[in-house]
Amino acid sequence: MKSIYLKELKQFFASPIGYLSIGSFFVFTALFLWFIEGNYYLPAYGFADLNPFFSLAPWILIFVIAAISMRSFSDEFKTGTIENLRTKPLTFKAIIWGKFLSIWTIGLFMLLLTFIYVYSIRHFSLDGSLDYKNLISAYLGLILLIGAMAAIGIFSSSLFDNQVNAFLIALFLIFLFYYGFEGLGSFNLLGSLDLFFKKLSLDFHYQNMLKGLIKLSDVVYFISIIILFIGLTQFNLQKRIR
Repeated sequence: MKSIYLKELKQFFASPIGYLSIGSFFVFTALFLWFIEGNYYLPAYGFADLNPFFSLAPWILIFVIAAISMRSFSDEFKTGTIENLRTKPLTFKAIIWGKFLSIWTIGLFMLLLTFIYVYSIRHFSLDGSLDYKNLISAYLGLILLIGAMAAIGIFSSSLFDNQVNAFLIALFLIFLFYYGFEGLGSFNLLGSLDLFFKKLSLDFHYQNMLKGLIKLSDVVYFISIIILFIGLTQFNLQKRIR
């Protein structure tokens, strides 16, 4: 697993697409937070609050994580290198987790860059202090959200030989789990099932963590989504490679 993990990271940072993905996340968040006057414009708030960033980040991450993960397995199938991987003393589980953890690490690196926003908003506070409890909870929520998105992206990539198809399906599935289920429940058409569908959504549990609530049920949900899609990826690979 370690060899796959390091290989994926090396390939990512050796490619211009890697830096473009990280750069696009940082540039778009910076534009909406500091330059474009709108719902996420931080100077308009007038106080030390980074919630606009945490509300904006998932929508940009949907595209960025889908783009980062699209080549994980689709490229291996297209070039035939997936067979080479299987000749090495590696299990499907080790290959999948190595690729997944590399994407998650890249996501964490992107978040690390956003600490400059934390430093920047301190001047909005009269005494230079921040609500670190809420900040830690929100960052933890974003870390878990990236993990769930990465697992969905890995699964989508295992379905196709074509990166574009993998990207589009990843976009669809991540959007479905992030907002689609919650949107369905918000129509109030399904009676007692409305809350059930809302609780299926990533956003429902992510929003709890934005409020400073680190509940075991929310953490378990994110971990369950990760394990579910890692398991589906393994099942799909075993079916495609006999």
